[in-house]
Amino acid sequence: MSEVRVPDDVPWRGAGPAARVLALLNGNGEETRVVGGAVRNALMGIPIGEIDIATTALPDEVVRRAKAAGIKSVPTGIAHGTVTLVVDALPFEVTTLREDTETYGRKAKVAFGRDWVRDAERRDFTINGLSVDAGGVVHDHVGGLADIAARRVRFIGDAHQRIAEDYLRILRFFRIHAAYGASEPDRAGYLACIGGRGGLSSLSAERLRMEMLKLLVADGAEGAVTAMADAGLLLAIVGGVTYTGPFAAMISAERALGLTPNAVRRLAALTVAVTEDAKRVAARLRLSNAEAKALDSMGHRWWRLTGMDEARARQRLYRLGEEQYRDRLMLAWARSSGRHDANYWREFASLPQRWSAPKFPLKAADFISRGIAEGPALGHVLTLAEDGWLAADFPLEPAALAAIADQTVTRFNRDHRL
Repeated sequence: MSEVRVPDDVPWRGAGPAARVLALLNGNGEETRVVGGAVRNALMGIPIGEIDIATTALPDEVVRRAKAAGIKSVPTGIAHGTVTLVVDALPFEVTTLREDTETYGRKAKVAFGRDWVRDAERRDFTINGLSVDAGGVVHDHVGGLADIAARRVRFIGDAHQRIAEDYLRILRFFRIHAAYGASEPDRAGYLACIGGRGGLSSLSAERLRMEMLKLLVADGAEGAVTAMADAGLLLAIVGGVTYTGPFAAMISAERALGLTPNAVRRLAALTVAVTEDAKRVAARLRLSNAEAKALDSMGHRWWRLTGMDEARARQRLYRLGEEQYRDRLMLAWARSSGRHDANYWREFASLPQRWSAPKFPLKAADFISRGIAEGPALGHVLTLAEDGWLAADFPLEPAALAAIADQTVTRFNRDHRL
């Protein structure tokens, strides 16, 4: 096979921070390469995120060279050979070549080495097993180049063994396929994931959350999630029924409105029919407080937004605020099963751009002057008045406001005489 090179404009060529790290750690008997996702993305023409670096140099030597060059080093995972070098405020993880001598699920007993082939063979997928030297030449020891060309996500070596080493690789298989794969998932990998699904129960909620939220916003999320559902994998992850139809509809709704994919919004479409579902999923995946609150809000009586008129929509927007209104509306759209056409949903989704809710104009003084004493009763009257103001479609004219205040006080006094 002819030599394959990465494009010349990748971040680690030239004189940038990544190139400085490679120059620092190459030479004097050591070799250093860029590995993993950065190589994959460079070859696929996809924006490059983190740049991971592998080296034959032992961790102590990495630290020594960094110190001599005035570069900060952080022993982020030194027991497993990883040192983070900080250059121009950018972190680069540098890991000494290694091979697993024993594995215990996610735990592994490692030995440092100098064999690039063995180092590649211990990684998860072939498209993540490529490396690039300082000259830009791609080294492929696991068949990753062919799989990149075919847009195929395939485990390195025996898929069952790779999964047994870390059951999170089941989710990573579908997430990486959703982001980089084409057509159906690799059959051997798919069957191995089904065979290993019992191991999902051993994973922490935090790790499940991280992979699921990444998967849900990948370009190919719809197909990947459907494949996971067909394989019986989602129940072990979210602990309940999942809804692939509404999930697909949510993706279509986001695209129709030109919205950036939102993981929590998509999670709601996939898992939430009622607020009890939201609470279960939030606990199961240990979502952040903000994520749990958003999921719960979307699940709260979303069906009330399926038959609104403009006046009722304004009331919902006023009560919920723009973000919660939009997300709950979109869950209603996703779960509506075609009850309304897309124009209906677009019309109400555009309401925040067409109408701004005014502030409630009545104040405590308006009711104190009408004989309501300060205290809990005053707060109750203000709530009743606000309800009446919303029902009257947000009037601002003094006469209308006075009438609402008078009617509220009359109602309050009547109810409290009974």
